[in-house]
Amino acid sequence: MMGTSGGSEEIIILSDDEDDKDTSCLIVEVEAVKKTVGVLPVSPQDEDLVVTFSRRPDVLPHARYDCPIHPFMPTDCERTAPMANNELICDQCFCYICDKLASLCGMWCCSGACHCNSHNKSDFWNDVRNTALLGELQRFNLTLSEVDHHLRNADTMLQSFRDELSALFSSIPLDQAMLPDYNINQQDLSSRYGPVLECVTLFLNKADKKNSRAAAIMHLGAAEEFMRHFQVLGFMGSSSAATTSETIIMLLHRVISSVQRRIVMGDITPLFMQKLQTFYQNRICFPADMRPLKNRFKCFIFGRNLSPVFCSLTIRPWQDVLLVSVLKGQNVSGFRKDKGKKDILFETISVVLLRTELLQLQSRYRELCRYLRVVLTDNTTLYQHLQDLIPFFKCKLGEFGSALESLFPPASPPASRFTPPIFLLYLRIFETATAPRLTVSQPEQLCFSGASWEPIKDAVPLKRSELVKFALKAQRCSLPVGSDPQCWASLLKVVCSPHGSPTALPVPSQQFLHESRDAVIDLLNQQGYNIQISRCFLKTYPDQALLLLVTGALGVRILQGSFSPALPVLHAYKDNLWAFQWLCEGMTSSEDRLKSFLKEITQESSNT
Repeated sequence: MMGTSGGSEEIIILSDDEDDKDTSCLIVEVEAVKKTVGVLPVSPQDEDLVVTFSRRPDVLPHARYDCPIHPFMPTDCERTAPMANNELICDQCFCYICDKLASLCGMWCCSGACHCNSHNKSDFWNDVRNTALLGELQRFNLTLSEVDHHLRNADTMLQSFRDELSALFSSIPLDQAMLPDYNINQQDLSSRYGPVLECVTLFLNKADKKNSRAAAIMHLGAAEEFMRHFQVLGFMGSSSAATTSETIIMLLHRVISSVQRRIVMGDITPLFMQKLQTFYQNRICFPADMRPLKNRFKCFIFGRNLSPVFCSLTIRPWQDVLLVSVLKGQNVSGFRKDKGKKDILFETISVVLLRTELLQLQSRYRELCRYLRVVLTDNTTLYQHLQDLIPFFKCKLGEFGSALESLFPPASPPASRFTPPIFLLYLRIFETATAPRLTVSQPEQLCFSGASWEPIKDAVPLKRSELVKFALKAQRCSLPVGSDPQCWASLLKVVCSPHGSPTALPVPSQQFLHESRDAVIDLLNQQGYNIQISRCFLKTYPDQALLLLVTGALGVRILQGSFSPALPVLHAYKDNLWAFQWLCEGMTSSEDRLKSFLKEITQESSNT
């Protein structure tokens, strides 16, 4: 670098080469840069601005350790006396423990407590705060952010229940609670423990009216209390109290069933559900002889098998990976490999019933069908009832073709368990493309007479030929359906008029009537549930052909044995007496059965 003296400019040469024309030589010229400071002009409005009043800003409510007026000295767990000036407060200081104004805190400077020293950086004071604000809810390992006014109300009710229950148990002498068998009878049991059971029942009734989370907390809290008290009395181990013990187990069953319902049907998060499950596992004490049954699905009390008592709270959340994949149709096997372990979709029947109910209420019928196909459960009878509803759920989707396939699978078809009312229900669904608005768990509930029927979205009624095929298949599958005159009469009403018209069908030619007899016999002689109606049979007189097919099947049924009442069948033909005559002509091979059938009609007509 070369420089000049005085105020002359400086030239900086970044090179040791004297040839300044070389590319390695860089010359930087430095010029003086005048800095200008912007000054805003004074406006006339500024000249008129005058400050007439000022005040200090308002101090918002705050914890004592955040007070802007009085300094705070934090300590970890000092309770004996106030530290430094921690007891000093302003008008807006709150007690961190009590969550109220410090001036209202009774333990602010109390020796052994000293809430004035509390702050949020200490684990000790945080535990004290949680205990004070959570109350009984701390046993559920809840955080303050999870607690709302519903849970606080539940906490208050639980504390009151505990006091009342303790008073009732205290009134029972310990020696009376463990009387031997020969000193106790049912009347003594009722008078001694009746108030206790009544108290528990009333509390559970109140809990049922709360929202999902509060109800679950109240039920489990109540279960902990009454199970603990009965264990202290030695009641559960006394064979003399078997009858009342069953009542206690039924109360426990009610608790578990209610909590299961809240978990599945309510808005309980997976984290909250996990805390409920942990509380159930760790806090509710079962008698020693029943501890292995705590998570089993049936409880055996004193060697007697009660009706199924579900004592498990192990429930998959709706967000469970396997459950979600099944509902979305991504998993059709019901199991997956998770870190080398096989995860199987197995749930208690109570949970399966609850999921079935909720999915129906949400009109998620497709997901419900997927779920019912693959889930495994512990009650095969109730599970069979649910699976028999899959065709109905498919009808609600408007998928009549798929519903028919579900009714007649090769093995154990649901149609084989049809009753006449269920058959008539499906016949109406397929004919009208409407369905009852119901939430059901077994097929018999579909026949509720008070249900309102509504159109099925995007559904198209079955063609008449498909409707007849369905009916004939169902009659083959189910003996009660094939033997019921009302089922035959309803089917005849469908095929006795042209597409719902009240008029009778035109009488076909004699040649067609003659040729149809052999064709009908061939169709009815088809084996199995799969009945195929040829196009040529329906070509000339399609409506009349279907009527003759149903009439031919009816004739076969009448020839098999007694058929009563017969009059509804005759009325179903309306003005199509030519078809009834065709029926009678086809039964001439068994004159005794024909005469018996006609005699039955005559007697029924004379009695009406």
